Amino acid sequence: MRVVRLHGPGDLRISTEPEPIPPAGERLVRVAAVGICGSDLHWMQDGAIGEARLERPLVLGHEFAGVVDSPSGGAMVAVDPAVTCGTCIRCQEGDPNLCESTRFAGHSINDGALQEYLSWPDHCLVPLPSGFTPADGAMLEPLGVAIHSVDLGKVRPGMSVGVFGSGPIGLLTLQVARAAGATRVIATDLLDHRMEAAMNLGAHEVLKARGGKEADAIVESTGGVDVAFDAAGTNEALAAAVESVRPGGRVVVIGIPSEDETIITASTVRRKGLTIKWVRRMKHTYPRAIELVRSGAVDIRSMISHTFPLEKYDDAFRVALSREGLKVMIQP
Repeated sequence: MRVVRLHGPGDLRISTEPEPIPPAGERLVRVAAVGICGSDLHWMQDGAIGEARLERPLVLGHEFAGVVDSPSGGAMVAVDPAVTCGTCIRCQEGDPNLCESTRFAGHSINDGALQEYLSWPDHCLVPLPSGFTPADGAMLEPLGVAIHSVDLGKVRPGMSVGVFGSGPIGLLTLQVARAAGATRVIATDLLDHRMEAAMNLGAHEVLKARGGKEADAIVESTGGVDVAFDAAGTNEALAAAVESVRPGGRVVVIGIPSEDETIITASTVRRKGLTIKWVRRMKHTYPRAIELVRSGAVDIRSMISHTFPLEKYDDAFRVALSREGLKVMIQP
């Protein structure tokens, strides 16, 4: 089978490897769609993400769906990329996303989905309803991150929300916030096509990011939003989120910074009495993600701007790194 591995920063190579043989409790997944995530780009550019470093050639890809054998033929499944232990205190308390023994696809020493076949635990395979495509299934993972983020933000009907960064995660977050009842959603970005996408997907107002200065306009028009989401992973976006939220509000940090460091003005956070929550992946979101898509409350299909076959992986990552579109999908 064909496999794409990252050998070092900027060094992706395709090769042929034996098809995996699933151990007990796992099934062979024929990978049908893989979304390129911002974390994949961190691995691609830096050979690392946060404290994790490339230890051996790694297969990237954790947003994916595929086909498994079933008595009636091939069954389409979305794949939960996080295999948790299920026994630690975090898992037992209902926070499997914080499990320290997690095996996560496309991270550290755990190969991901940029290959034609992958063996994965049966309990992490989520059957997709009729009418869902492989790309729909792959989009459920980033949608799950957005759902978890909105949960952490405690968005309720009638609230105002700011989304700082209108890449795929930001666009999903603004849609989930609206579905949760937010009646005013303001989105920002540096890129015109992403600002346009935010408006098309339900933002009530879209502003050009200006190094944090956009916060002044948001506060002037709203008095401060109830919840602010940093979906960009930059200090400028986080600063704008902190400045834009009202006293007593919440700031939810979704984006992953290029450098493993985040700067916050302590006096502002303290004076406003803000609650700041960091997002660690997702938890228990697939049923809700499927229902949001099936009901039409969240539009995932219009966010897929580019699709490439596996052998065009270089082109796919070039487009994703250049931020030319929205979600880039690879179909092995």
